Amino acid sequence: MNFDTYQQTFRDILNNTAPPAPYDKPEYINYTRLNWTRQQRWLKHGVLNTNLATAINNIQEEQLWTIITEPWCGDAAHTIPFIHRLTAAQPLITTDYHLRDTPPFLIEHYLTNGTKSIPRLIIADRHNKDLAIWGPRPATCQLLYRKLTDAHAPNEEKKIALQQWYNEDKGVSFQAELLAIVQNMLSA
Repeated sequence: MNFDTYQQTFRDILNNTAPPAPYDKPEYINYTRLNWTRQQRWLKHGVLNTNLATAINNIQEEQLWTIITEPWCGDAAHTIPFIHRLTAAQPLITTDYHLRDTPPFLIEHYLTNGTKSIPRLIIADRHNKDLAIWGPRPATCQLLYRKLTDAHAPNEEKKIALQQWYNEDKGVSFQAELLAIVQNMLSA
């Protein structure tokens, strides 16, 4: 699906009086509401890295950027808006959004240490050869997540700490990592 279809899927879940699983559980629908708000904020107010925007603009061959996500995913709410805004102006990039928990279960080919962690960004060339894979979160945020997990922090504490990290970072770390990936592809 394209970004607009993904957005409509998001809205359909939020507006459904009897949403499908797992959105039929209050905690999932609450995460989804929060993520909608976060995503809209970054779509409107996220500051794009100008070097990254230039590098993406310098891509000379067709690419497919596949994003594996779910509306309930807090990490995705902080990265997908930047992916969308950065790729929207580059006609050589096609984006394709896949829900992790819906067939064809593309996530099975892009596990993170054996887990179905999302979001995942897969950048492929026009021959569908993977050029780069990113995710599920920026490296510094991942270190924070591991530290909290190793300390057996309660899930709610982890969620709050990660959201604070994202709010303070404002997309800078993700975009720096994506810039390194794009620059590497351009120099190859």
